[in-house]
Amino acid sequence: MKLEKVILRQIRMPLVHFFETSFGRTTARDIILVEVLAGGVSGWGEVTAGENPFYNEEWTASAWLILRDYVAPPVLGRNLESAQDVAPLVAHIRGHQMARGGLEAAVWDLEARQAGRPLWQHIGGGARREIPCGVSIGIQDSVPQLLDKIERELAEGYQRIKIKIKPGWDVDVVRQVRERFPGIKLMADANSAYTLADAEHLRRLDDFYLMMIEQPLSHDDIIDHAQLQSRLQTPICLDECIRSAHHAEQAIRLRACGIINIKLGRVGGFREARRLHDVAQAAGIPVWCGGMLEAGVGRAHNVALATLPNFVLPGDVSASKRYWARDIISPPVETTAQGTIAVRDEPGFGYELDHEFIRRITVREESIA
Repeated sequence: MKLEKVILRQIRMPLVHFFETSFGRTTARDIILVEVLAGGVSGWGEVTAGENPFYNEEWTASAWLILRDYVAPPVLGRNLESAQDVAPLVAHIRGHQMARGGLEAAVWDLEARQAGRPLWQHIGGGARREIPCGVSIGIQDSVPQLLDKIERELAEGYQRIKIKIKPGWDVDVVRQVRERFPGIKLMADANSAYTLADAEHLRRLDDFYLMMIEQPLSHDDIIDHAQLQSRLQTPICLDECIRSAHHAEQAIRLRACGIINIKLGRVGGFREARRLHDVAQAAGIPVWCGGMLEAGVGRAHNVALATLPNFVLPGDVSASKRYWARDIISPPVETTAQGTIAVRDEPGFGYELDHEFIRRITVREESIA
């Protein structure tokens, strides 16, 4: 396989409802789509970086430059034995996993299409034919608004509710959610909003039998998470801390978490995501697939990833309509009444691209050959 061209497209899509975390509020997404071409076949990937460097150091504008100037050149024109070869070719780039992962995922999709196989099968998945789904609900303007939103998501069949928390929007909010919905699978995501000095405050969340508290402390601190986990009954789930399989090994060795969230972009693509999955599985640590407000391409890739066997907890891979009035794929990702997504058998990531809509919402495009 020899890549002949890489096409970058930046699209702009308004969210149907704002999404707020401890980092701030998002009302629209600027997303980079990566198309790779070889032998008359195209593969597609999505860069999951946000519009600002708040979740990690990457943002849409930086990812464009990294892709154009550093990621695409060493891969173009090279004879690749398989999609596995992409990650080593760009491993010299420090950080910027989301930019690297966008192109790497596109090559996996291309190779699966060339082989006439669904992407989930091509990456070694297939442990389940339906993906159990949860939802991530951002910080709302009021607790009643949050409770109403949870009610609607449960009525849609979603199997797990994740709510964002931050100082001032945490224990009392979780208490009211638990009082209203005593039997649901519930977790809280802090997005690094706390420090170890908040340990006693966070211990109060043990009263609400949460599935997990996600990334309560700094984005790059595994040691403090180990200290915090020793003081909590509730399992800690690590997200931002885990950028590689090696980070997972370190966290597991230090007993810094009981669960790991795997995000395809955060770890640089399918090759590293599979390695991380295997490390966690060998240690008996369950994983689940996190979301980054992806459009349809990234959402379809997440579905494929979540078919690997150790993705035993409901992830954030929810229906397209939760975020977009119109998605860039056809049909849009949909959930069943049981809160699952059926895995598709079409080649590649399994959905058709809505090229006309993509053209309409593209704000810039560049070809690299």
